[in-house]
Amino acid sequence: MPQPVHARIPLSLLEAIRRIDTPADEAETEYVQELRNKRLGLSDTVYEQIRRYSDAVKRGHQIPFAEASALGTLIGRRTDADALFESAGSIFAKDVYESISSPVRAVIRSVPGMLARPLAVRQLETIAVRYLGGTLHRTGGFLTLQIPESVTVAGAPRSGGCVFYESALRELLRLLVGSSAHVDHVQCSQSGAGKCEWRAEWRHLTPQRT
Repeated sequence: MPQPVHARIPLSLLEAIRRIDTPADEAETEYVQELRNKRLGLSDTVYEQIRRYSDAVKRGHQIPFAEASALGTLIGRRTDADALFESAGSIFAKDVYESISSPVRAVIRSVPGMLARPLAVRQLETIAVRYLGGTLHRTGGFLTLQIPESVTVAGAPRSGGCVFYESALRELLRLLVGSSAHVDHVQCSQSGAGKCEWRAEWRHLTPQRT
């Protein structure tokens, strides 16, 4: 049976829905009640769940895997699923990055690359285990993220839900070292592999000093 997941994962999925369903046009705010009936992200149910997951994050409580996975399936049924999974991954990454102590973030972004790289990898390893239920390894010039029980893998066909983890890894690398990385989804449990795996090129990423 899959293990419970960190509350930051379902929280980021719901936050993505809320943000994309929130009207950008101020004129639309006059019809908030009508919009709530049409847009899931504006519903009282979503707001209540966001509060619940936010409280779970503060208390260190986990969420049942099936409950979190159901959110991935819900997103996968929407026509804007790709954008939602990508947004959720970015939201997750920024949230987790903010949980790293300010002194550690400052050191990573200010010391020379030869010192910043191992510090950044150490943070990514911790995030993979603590928040994603997976592992991260550095092999040569590549970083490999492995997730044995993906929350979003069944959310959409053709590995569409896996964009969540891809986006999260890419954004974490950008935040930690200030450089963008190309991330490839090299294995997927939806295709019969025993786990999902993403690979990012690390060799040419140069931490930017602030």
